Amino acid sequence: MPRIVIEADGGSRGNPGIAAGGAVVFDDDAGVVIAQIGVYVGHATNNVAEYNGMVAGLKYAVEHTDANVPIHVRMDSKLVVEQMSGRWKIKHPDMAVLAAEARALIGGRHVTFEWVPRLDNARADAVANRSMDLKESFILPAS
Repeated sequence: MPRIVIEADGGSRGNPGIAAGGAVVFDDDAGVVIAQIGVYVGHATNNVAEYNGMVAGLKYAVEHTDANVPIHVRMDSKLVVEQMSGRWKIKHPDMAVLAAEARALIGGRHVTFEWVPRLDNARADAVANRSMDLKESFILPAS
């Protein structure tokens, strides 16, 4: 069955400090990257940056892919995965706003979340770091 996979990550240099999220959206069936999204957050915590990367990936996937195709989100943030899966409470107000934004984007679409080890999330980490280095957001669609 076809599905869209989002690898999302975020980082903060200083925690809190200069922060950005990153997402790589790809068609799992074809093995093709659809887009890379960097979202510069400014001054924030690592967890807020992680949420921003996930939200950016979801937004792109929801806007650019078939609504009948399920989405699978992979992240190395256990916190975000557990909170978005509904197993952990969200106490931080900034993260609660971002989680609500993600849920609104998801709507009725089938979306699952999976924790992966940091080494398995290198592509999204590289996108987040590029956004931090540039101090700007960007979208690189597939060429």
